[in-house]
Amino acid sequence: MYSYALLEPGCYYLIQEKKEDPITLIRVNVETDHCMFLSSFPEQELLMWKRKADPIFDIIELLSDEAVSSWEESFNAKYDVEEDDEYE
Repeated sequence: MYSYALLEPGCYYLIQEKKEDPITLIRVNVETDHCMFLSSFPEQELLMWKRKADPIFDIIELLSDEAVSSWEESFNAKYDVEEDDEYE
């Protein structure tokens, strides 16, 4: 059994929170002393807090930069996400 404390900020992971749960893609956005602020991508982005001690059944994979780029292209195309040019 794993916990969220093992995950690194800024990284994307494929995890299975419980044995019978589907595989989920998450990104660790922020780490505090006791919690992690995550983006989860079941279909559209879902933001949530998790305790570092919360259990994870399996950390399947840390995604490579290439895998993240490929996924982002697919995700953005599916949901027609446009990047915000306001900050450029």
